[in-house]
Amino acid sequence: MSDAPSASSLAASPGRRAALALAVTVILAAALVFIVPGDAYLWLKAFHVIAVIAWMATMLYLPRLFVYHAEAPVGSAQAETFKLMESRLLNIIATPAMIIAWVLGLWLATTSHFWSAPWFHAKITLVLLLSGLHGYLSASARAFREDRNTKPARHWRIINEVPAVLMIGIVILVIVKPF
Repeated sequence: MSDAPSASSLAASPGRRAALALAVTVILAAALVFIVPGDAYLWLKAFHVIAVIAWMATMLYLPRLFVYHAEAPVGSAQAETFKLMESRLLNIIATPAMIIAWVLGLWLATTSHFWSAPWFHAKITLVLLLSGLHGYLSASARAFREDRNTKPARHWRIINEVPAVLMIGIVILVIVKPF
C-alpha cells in the first residue's frame, strides 16, 4: 500500500486548489504577454480588476462572518460551520485574489509608469492598509478556529466598515487621480 495521498484527497485540499488556481492564473497571464503583447495590457488589467473584486468581496464578507461567529457558543455546530466558512473564504478566494491583485497591479503600475504619480503613492498606501487588514483578519480567523477569539461582535461590526472605506479611497484615487 502506498503512503502517497490519493488523487481525491489532493483535489479536496482547499490550499492545494488555491495554489493550483494561482499557478494557472500566472501561467495564463504570462502566456498572454507573449502571445498577444499588444493586447496583454488590457487583458491583465481586466484580470487585475476581477481579482480586486473577488478580494474586496471577501474582505467585506469575512468580518460579517466574524460578527455571527462571535455570537455563536464556542463548540456549537454553528461555530464549527463558521470556522469552515471562514477558512475556505480565506484560503480559496481571499488570499489567492489578493496575490493576483498585487502581482498584476505591480505589473500594471510599472508598465504605466505610475510610480512617480502622487495619487499612486496614496493609492498604494491604502492598498497596503487593506493588505494589513487582510493579515489581521487571517490571524483573527486562526483565533476563531482555535476558540481564542476575545473580541465582541461589536468590534467585528466596526471592522466590517474598514474595507469599504479603504475601497472608496482607492477607487477615487484610481479614477479621479486628484493629485
